[in-house]
Amino acid sequence: MTSRQDAYIVSALRTPVGKAPRGVLRSTRPDDLLAHVLRGLLVKHPNLDPAAVEDVLIGCAMPEGPQGMNVARIGALLAGLPDCVPGVTVNRFCASGLQTIAMAADRIRLGEADLLIAGGTESMSQVPMMGNSPSFNPAILAGDENLGIAFGMGITAEKVAQRWKVDRDVQDGFALQSHRRALHAQQGGAFDEEILPLETRSTVPDLAGGQVRLIKRWVTADEGPRAETSAEALAGLRPVFAARGSVTAGNSSQMSDGAGAVLLASEAALKRHSLTPMARFLGFAVAGVAPEIMGIG
Repeated sequence: MTSRQDAYIVSALRTPVGKAPRGVLRSTRPDDLLAHVLRGLLVKHPNLDPAAVEDVLIGCAMPEGPQGMNVARIGALLAGLPDCVPGVTVNRFCASGLQTIAMAADRIRLGEADLLIAGGTESMSQVPMMGNSPSFNPAILAGDENLGIAFGMGITAEKVAQRWKVDRDVQDGFALQSHRRALHAQQGGAFDEEILPLETRSTVPDLAGGQVRLIKRWVTADEGPRAETSAEALAGLRPVFAARGSVTAGNSSQMSDGAGAVLLASEAALKRHSLTPMARFLGFAVAGVAPEIMGIG
């Protein structure tokens, strides 16, 4: 390679986001969520030969159970990509999907690839936070220096709030504003182009008949935004993670189920496959912080 080439994002699709662990996507496997958006990308570009995709990079925060065994490869096969298209699963916890986009873009910019798919999938309903059987190395928990590596996000949020004096009313106000903005965006159709509606299937026990009923439902919108949320309702919630804390179920990030993927291409691939880019990838950087305040990272 004699010079760096540009990397472009051609298209992006995602499922609606469901609330875990009792939301509308709770019964849908994460590899099926992934396959759904991968198929959507292929359908969106009917003149693109699926075999031209050189790799599928998928992020997953807890790659085990139904989202283990290299979920990227499984999702690609379920989506109908030919077996010559490989897949790799990447883990950087909450930034796993974002990391795959950066990695794919870097491969294109280095001239190592021309056409890649990147994204992420996660079912926090089926694989809970910290996984099904966490096993920390005893050495990292032996002293106080790295103990924060085992803290849940709620505890780290409390520590961030304490250190930077983020009061409860500020947190509640930000949460309320987030709901209102999300609802406004939903109602205005801001997410319609990126969301790929999904049919879900779940079973419900019929206690009267002693049988199990199959329920089918089309999901078209994110489940998180709540129109009934108010400042009074948020103020009435108790802290969840510390007796005298400030982090509640109302001002915390929800647990979610969903998947998303983007198609990335070099300039040569854009011309070869008659693709129109929506964005150019400029750069990406990472930095570590103390585990107990991971929320600022």
